[in-house]
Amino acid sequence: MNEAAVPWLTPDEQRAWRSFVRLNERLEGRLARRLQTESKLSAADYAVLVNLTDVGDGRQRYQDLARELEWEKSRMSHHIARMAGRGLVVREDCPDDGRGAYVVITAAGRAAIETAAPRHVTAVRELFLDHVTPAELRLLAEMSERIVQRMDEDPR
Repeated sequence: MNEAAVPWLTPDEQRAWRSFVRLNERLEGRLARRLQTESKLSAADYAVLVNLTDVGDGRQRYQDLARELEWEKSRMSHHIARMAGRGLVVREDCPDDGRGAYVVITAAGRAAIETAAPRHVTAVRELFLDHVTPAELRLLAEMSERIVQRMDEDPR
């Protein structure tokens, strides 16, 4: 792309973008540290366990879970292997598809998420929700949903 043709950010756009990035980085960092300290789960562990508990039987195909988390295949494989080593999940072959596999939450994984979730919700409230109005929260949800929908329509 010709540098002269780049639609550079206006000062307002740059302020909004950088503020959003800074908020996201700080919020994720602080939530991750609290999760690790209070629950001995990484943010990645928590994300996997949340996704598994969101489905009725606690199982999801590897590829679907990786897509949901926006993870590459190798990251998914390595992380699930580490979680399996700690007894939080197991890998099960897919009977319908010899190449496919499921990630399944274990009783230990359920216990870990049940312990971590109330602490995580408290942290989310303290670090984020307590600082926005209901109207701001609705607007943020609408904006986020619209942007995610656009990205889902064009996965580049």
